[in-house]
Amino acid sequence: MTSNCCDKNPSDKTSNHLDHKDNIQARYGSAALEKENCLCTPVDFNPFLLEAIPQEVIERDYGCGDPTKYVQKNDIVLDLGSGSGKNAFICSQIVGKDGKVIGVDQNSNMIALAKSAIKDVSEIIGFNNTEFLEGSIENLNELDKDLKPLIKDKSIDIILSNCVLNLVKPESRKKLLRNIKRILKDNGRIAISDIVANKKVPLRLQNDHDLWTGCISGAWYEPDFLRDFKDLGFKNLQFAERSNEPWKVIEDIEFRTVTLVGNI
Repeated sequence: MTSNCCDKNPSDKTSNHLDHKDNIQARYGSAALEKENCLCTPVDFNPFLLEAIPQEVIERDYGCGDPTKYVQKNDIVLDLGSGSGKNAFICSQIVGKDGKVIGVDQNSNMIALAKSAIKDVSEIIGFNNTEFLEGSIENLNELDKDLKPLIKDKSIDIILSNCVLNLVKPESRKKLLRNIKRILKDNGRIAISDIVANKKVPLRLQNDHDLWTGCISGAWYEPDFLRDFKDLGFKNLQFAERSNEPWKVIEDIEFRTVTLVGNI
């Protein structure tokens, strides 16, 4: 049985520090096996691009936007927090056989689900240009047994993420951002769909496991989201999409969906 944030209010069940890793792993591991309706927000994707993707992959995708719209033919794409693989498989069709899509996710159940669909998708679209790597999105520089980083320097045309960056604890975000800059090619792009807040989320709410794993209380403060990427050297930053109405309102804090685009 998966946990469910829909009917829950902020509680006083807090930890002493912002380490929700075990809770994230448990919740998303369960959500890979059984659909959870309350993770992030429903999003409409191009139905034609969904036809090649197994239904269980589609059902167990949890996002808040459609960053795949900003992918181009022949791109080398990195999907941060690729989950069930739906976004990656959509991108695989957009980039074509000469492009490549890499998905990175730290949840073994999600990785297993995504990998299990590669053969079926490849047979339908006529080529295989997708791979999934198990790892932490803030540790893309972690060395493997051959002393090579998980993702090489300046190897990616566009980085996508769909409602995942908010799950990274604040003290790891600078490392995540440095890795994003490190792996992008010159003039590389981002298309990041996520949840932002119109006020800074207090520590008490950040420490609530249900709110954090439900993509709520880890939300970036909206001005900080833009500033942090600008400080990295990104240009032409804008919210290509921003919901007018908040997705959630908790204690007068509005949480809404955005898709941030820009280039390095």
